[in-house]
Amino acid sequence: MSTLPRLTARLAVITSFAALLAAACSPDSNGPSSPALSAHRQGGGGGGGTPAASTFTVLGQAAVSCTDGSITGAVGTFQATPPGAITLVRCLAGSTHIGDAAAIAAFNAFLTQYDALAPRVGDCDLAHTLLSTIPASTSLSPGVYCTGAALTATDVTLTLDAAGNANATWLFKIGSSGPAGTGALTGTNFAVLLANGAQACNVNWWVSQAATINTTTTPGTVFQGNILAGAAITTTGGTLNGNAWAGAKADVTGIRVGDVTTTGTTVTGCANAGKGNGDGDEDDNDDGDHDGHRGKGHHHHDKDKHHDKDRDHDKDKHHENDKHGGDDRNG
Repeated sequence: MSTLPRLTARLAVITSFAALLAAACSPDSNGPSSPALSAHRQGGGGGGGTPAASTFTVLGQAAVSCTDGSITGAVGTFQATPPGAITLVRCLAGSTHIGDAAAIAAFNAFLTQYDALAPRVGDCDLAHTLLSTIPASTSLSPGVYCTGAALTATDVTLTLDAAGNANATWLFKIGSSGPAGTGALTGTNFAVLLANGAQACNVNWWVSQAATINTTTTPGTVFQGNILAGAAITTTGGTLNGNAWAGAKADVTGIRVGDVTTTGTTVTGCANAGKGNGDGDEDDNDDGDHDGHRGKGHHHHDKDKHHDKDRDHDKDKHHENDKHGGDDRNG
């Protein structure tokens, strides 16, 4: 007679477990999820969704300042007022977001991408390791390039040659990663030219510390590519074709500091930035394939091809059925 109560108790436990499992698997669950999954959901795109970093041209940790220039695209800060602030003086810019939900989501997506692109052992061989000072005239093919320390370019013209591949990508890793990592990017009259199909939005500059780009003697100097900086970004004069995201790196106490200051600079953002592994795939996977999922995008492409074939096959079958049905009706 005691079997029924025990069976009832077991069923209650099973039902409770099933309810917990369903809640954990629900897309609306408020439970923790991996940063990569969160970033993927934020960047998935669709109207009405929370913008990820790629929808912002300029992101600063606390402040953004633009004087006598222009910013094509949204501008945001992680911090709300105060201390968050966006100052535009004779500067045309897109929408501004001071510590609102869109800006916070974008900044968090930026942090995820910054960490994903950080230097790792084996990223660059000797041929892809840059000296601390770039020669006055240099041409580089697509790939991942590392410095391990600061990079200084004064009166330099760097040409990025895609060799006819419009999907070619470049990823420059300036300095070392981690809270104690160092390495700033300093460019004075540093012109980056694009050749043979190269695209500015396929160029990314990961910088351990601050990035400073000054154009003093040649007002038309253009710097190409998205800057993802651990500390501040400062530009003076010239043109930046790419996004400027600053303040990703936390110090040993966990504090992040990094503002964006542009003076007399024309900034034109990229809609899909912070990606590109240097091999022309334009995916988020490193050349070193650290996550073990190389070629995942190509598998989806194959699925799409099979789907298209199936759809065309179904169309042909329906067409044949309609044709035979028409013959029957006419007969």
